Amino acid sequence: MYDDVDEPDPGDSGWQDDANCLGVDPDLFFPERGASTREAKEVCRGCVVREDCLEFALRNGEKFGIWGGLSERERRRIRRQRAQAARSIVGA
Repeated sequence: MYDDVDEPDPGDSGWQDDANCLGVDPDLFFPERGASTREAKEVCRGCVVREDCLEFALRNGEKFGIWGGLSERERRRIRRQRAQAARSIVGA
């Protein structure tokens, strides 16, 4: 399906093996509504696969939790910005 060697397979999750969060309690990344996300974001800070994690979440429409160091609200903002940029390119 993915013949181009330069294009990563969207289903590839090998990056997870290098994540700072590997072995950390997953509940930390899915705090209750209104709870602090600071500790989860601290785990993500400096993670070598942070961008991969964020792109995975954006590409797969992850609506909950901290992914790539960003909350649901922060990822929503990125999706809106990308959609707006795509519309402006198409409209140009």
